[in-house]
Amino acid sequence: MTPPRTPQIPVVVLAGFLGSGKTTLLNHLLRNRAGTRIGVIVNDFGAIEIDAMTVSGQVGSTVSLGNGCLCCAVDASELDTFLETLTRPSARLDVIVIEASGLAEPQELVRMLLASDNPHILYGGLVEVVDAAEFDRTRQRHPEIDRHLAVADLVVLNKTDRVGEAERERLRAAVAELSGPAAVISAVHGRIDPELLFDPALRPDHEEKVRQLTFEDLLREEAPDGHDDHLHASYESVDFTSDVPMDPRRFMEFLDSRPDGLYRIKGFADFGAGDRDNTYALHTVGRFLRFVPRPWARGEQRLTQLVMIGAGIDAAALSAGLAACRADGAARADEPGRADAADVERAMWGVLRYVQEQAPEPEVFDTHETADPREAAAEA
Repeated sequence: MTPPRTPQIPVVVLAGFLGSGKTTLLNHLLRNRAGTRIGVIVNDFGAIEIDAMTVSGQVGSTVSLGNGCLCCAVDASELDTFLETLTRPSARLDVIVIEASGLAEPQELVRMLLASDNPHILYGGLVEVVDAAEFDRTRQRHPEIDRHLAVADLVVLNKTDRVGEAERERLRAAVAELSGPAAVISAVHGRIDPELLFDPALRPDHEEKVRQLTFEDLLREEAPDGHDDHLHASYESVDFTSDVPMDPRRFMEFLDSRPDGLYRIKGFADFGAGDRDNTYALHTVGRFLRFVPRPWARGEQRLTQLVMIGAGIDAAALSAGLAACRADGAARADEPGRADAADVERAMWGVLRYVQEQAPEPEVFDTHETADPREAAAEA
């Protein structure tokens, strides 16, 4: 399999009913991006605090923000066109966030992303923002929220400062029951750690030199009550490193049975004799899974290095589960003579099933047959 020539840009769908705080969360991401260049797709520019971010230019439906970010105002029929625009190398974006209001149902946006023939995008998750103080009333007015929660990859229970501790726990339990395996985190004023949704960008040294103070710096310095210093408190991160290759079958069994609350897994996996030429970049978000093979660099140490991110996860159990996936001697890359070639090839089938071709044909999903489009994409 040949991986895409250019890095794929994760596309995160941000959804939530009126008043849930998703716009506040979106503006928080723009203020606390730490050098990450974000492309934002909204239904209208009113959702973004453009004045505070300093507009450096506008062309048609695209606003260029002075901090390297871009914002597009589109309708659903224009989504593919603007995704193409935002993923051009000249845009130099690291992540794209779609604010779902007024565009389409969240599940339909997920389907559009998974069916897109744009080879430069990667599904980055469906994030549903819920107003803790208004949750019960929202369910009465909009019973479809149950359907939205059922397909979410991450649920942000926002405005938890407006309810008591007992009520907060009741709401967390109710949301968790509706959202199934999705991670559920609490937030105040939409403040979550951006690294929960996307990786920070690594810039060349010359781009990290001393620069003029920006509005983003000032806004971050003015964050009230010091809440932004504690963004990491609502989720957990678990690191795993192994210099022993992973057994493909055991590793896929681990991924197929990953526990509720585990939102993202990122990193690289070494499958030893399964593929001695490549390391496999791993990207999971919610129920979505993708492998991208990359040739080993000359002299590169052959390791499996993974980071697991979620809420309410058992770190010890996850580490033990991954340790149990390590291959025995027969499958190690340094003992090629002991591995049965046919069996090793069969073992890799489960991994290769989640490797995307460089130029995939668009897929059409039947909404009557497939409950979750991410599971349909995985079967393709």
